[in-house]
Amino acid sequence: MLITNATLLTPSERAQVGAAHGAMRLDRGRIVAMGRTADISPVDNEPVFDAQGLILAPGFIDLQLNGGFGHDFTQEPTTIWQVAKQLPRYGVTGFLPTIITSPLATIRAAQQVLEQEPSAFDGATPLGLHLEGPFLNSEKKGAHNAQHLQSPDLAPAELASEWSPQRGVRLVTLAAELPGALDLVRRLVANGVLVGAGHSLATLQEAEAAIQAGLRYGTHVFNAMPTMHHRDPGLAAALLGDERVSVGLIADGVHVHPAVIRLVWRLLGADRLNLVTDAMAALGMPASDYQLGDQVVRVGGQRATLPDGTLAGSVLSLDAALRNLMRFTGCSPADAIQTVTSTPARLLALDHKKGRIAPGYDADLVLLTEGFEVASAFIGGRLVFDRRE
Repeated sequence: MLITNATLLTPSERAQVGAAHGAMRLDRGRIVAMGRTADISPVDNEPVFDAQGLILAPGFIDLQLNGGFGHDFTQEPTTIWQVAKQLPRYGVTGFLPTIITSPLATIRAAQQVLEQEPSAFDGATPLGLHLEGPFLNSEKKGAHNAQHLQSPDLAPAELASEWSPQRGVRLVTLAAELPGALDLVRRLVANGVLVGAGHSLATLQEAEAAIQAGLRYGTHVFNAMPTMHHRDPGLAAALLGDERVSVGLIADGVHVHPAVIRLVWRLLGADRLNLVTDAMAALGMPASDYQLGDQVVRVGGQRATLPDGTLAGSVLSLDAALRNLMRFTGCSPADAIQTVTSTPARLLALDHKKGRIAPGYDADLVLLTEGFEVASAFIGGRLVFDRRE
């Protein structure tokens, strides 16, 4: 396929290539050529997609998604592919299905689901699981069921070897202060797993020890962790202050105040800030009651909460998070797009093939209007969503 007349937005170069006359050839799932429309002509009757007036960007990657469209991944791991098929409407071409604290058998079931891609599948790609638990602090459990929480030092010896990208696990969130947590961090990192800190009461010193052991991510920074105090800075300060660490942030204006999002942006910029949704089954659905794991969540407006008012995931879409970041901070579109493309691709060690617009990269792309609404999406070079249809 040949895409013509697009404004090519390349976050890595912070520039627009070819003004509003960019062209790109897609072949066998990859980007094979790019330049000006006048310089690249159709060959062999190839289909041409006219992107006049649209911005072409890398496809978005969400590192924390609990479910959507009425389905919860922890309760129903088999619905991962069903939800994935609908995510391109939000510009999402790759994501980490998130399994929250649950019995280990649930995690194994989700791993098996990822091994069985449906034939002729044309949705967003599950890039591996995000395991948010069960090694979390019960005092910061949020919407996680305390009955299923575990201590790392009591985990089965073979567990770390079962969790790897090869076995479908990309990101593990844990509380670094728990007994045995540092050893588990080291073993997971050795397997190629990204380890994040979250649902934790770690002190500054405990968090720094975990970072030294290889922890490189902060899961929904500020949420489910101690409030940062000027005499007791704690986990959030450790995550924000270490240049080796990137953080996920829910930019809905509910989980984190816009004023704090502005401060985080000024401190981290696009290289270390990663927008996530933490969306749950209510994504794309009307206000009602939904499941998050084995908990009932009430959804109204932009809030998803347990009956006691505890925040329980979100109803945020990733394209809305992108627009919010630009509105809250005044950052450039190229910088904002990096937080959902090349930055998460780097964190997952997939930046050699995803998260950029360049020859040789996967043809996972999104076309955006001037208002940064999703118009169309391509995955593996195939048009999988077109709002005009």
